[in-house]
Amino acid sequence: MSIETKNKYGFTTTVVHGDRQKIIEHGSLHKPVHTSVTYGYQDARQLAEVFQGRAQGYRYGRQGNPTVAALEDKVNVMEGGSATICFATGMAAIGAVVQGLLRAGDHVVSSAFLFGNTASVWQTIQGQGIGVTMVDVTDVAQVEAALTANTRVVFVETVANPRTQIADLKRIGALCTSRGILFVVDNTMTSPYLFQPKAVGASLVINSLTKSIGGHGNALGGALTDTGIFEWSQYPNILNSYKKFPPVQWGMAQIRAKSLRDFGAAIGPEAAHHIAVGAETMALRMDRSSANALAVAQMLEADPRVSVVHYPGLKSHPQHALASELFRSFGYLLSFELQPEIDCFDYLNRMKLGISATHLGDNRTLVLPVAHTIFYEMGQEARARMGISESLIRVSIGIEDTVDLVADFKQALDVQ
Repeated sequence: MSIETKNKYGFTTTVVHGDRQKIIEHGSLHKPVHTSVTYGYQDARQLAEVFQGRAQGYRYGRQGNPTVAALEDKVNVMEGGSATICFATGMAAIGAVVQGLLRAGDHVVSSAFLFGNTASVWQTIQGQGIGVTMVDVTDVAQVEAALTANTRVVFVETVANPRTQIADLKRIGALCTSRGILFVVDNTMTSPYLFQPKAVGASLVINSLTKSIGGHGNALGGALTDTGIFEWSQYPNILNSYKKFPPVQWGMAQIRAKSLRDFGAAIGPEAAHHIAVGAETMALRMDRSSANALAVAQMLEADPRVSVVHYPGLKSHPQHALASELFRSFGYLLSFELQPEIDCFDYLNRMKLGISATHLGDNRTLVLPVAHTIFYEMGQEARARMGISESLIRVSIGIEDTVDLVADFKQALDVQ
């Protein structure tokens, strides 16, 4: 279900006016920044009821905050969820799934095409007794073949960073539903505006709020959303203390306690406020950056000095038809490889607008040599298995004027 059909208004109208669906102090249009770490009650019995989950309220800043709660509401509506928890970073949201829901002896099936830090998390948990099998998630048959009796989670990214492979989301979602397996989808590269993973049966949705939702490169944050689809009463790792709630709440109650409270990866109120304000223009930014990315990708693909361009909006992309079916548009992420005679570092140094920096979903266009930066630690052999060449350039397209961006990428091809 899209946000447009669930609510009276469209996506941006709903986000912009979302805070005002609840009372805001002093008539403020934005939820204010609440910096208090602790909360007092005139009646000690009420404090006890809040701690026991029998009354609404705030206990301690690590576990909840009015400003953070307003952001959680905003993201939850975007994703059509039943509940959302915000964290200090997107990686903390991924870690929350591991810490809150997995145990030694469990098994995870994951996309082989992953953000480098997520791949690192899987390496870590394998040392803690959790099995991980990495597969090509563009093919649902490979996912099915990797399932075991102990598989608890199937994890995919909507668009892989940096090679832009598209997971076979509908078929994987149907497979997980039929087997009673948690289907966890990282929606960061698409954003809730371009795609709602709930539509393909996702159980949990992850967003790095730092990227498209915040959009301005000024605040770190992450979110985990329960879509309300998964039958938590069938999940074996829920502790009895969280079964006092209705089953639909079991998973998030355990994650909020075991992952947020115990490990303390709480987002601060200032960051939550920055992200909430940035979210108001997400749809506008995503429309602009997606259009810019398509124009740049088409120019690069047509230039003989470029050997290959990876962008789902191009008809040459292996999953172009799938992306066209699933997503509102094709997003801001692209990557490309130059012909061997053009040095990737020299190319990047000739750019005037593209900034050599690591980040995604910013208003500014950011470029970086993948093999020598974010994927350097994994080594050349592992990079080769992931199809990452030593000359691959990743691009996060911004909202600059299209003609200026196309001209900048083109002029940098002219070897001096």
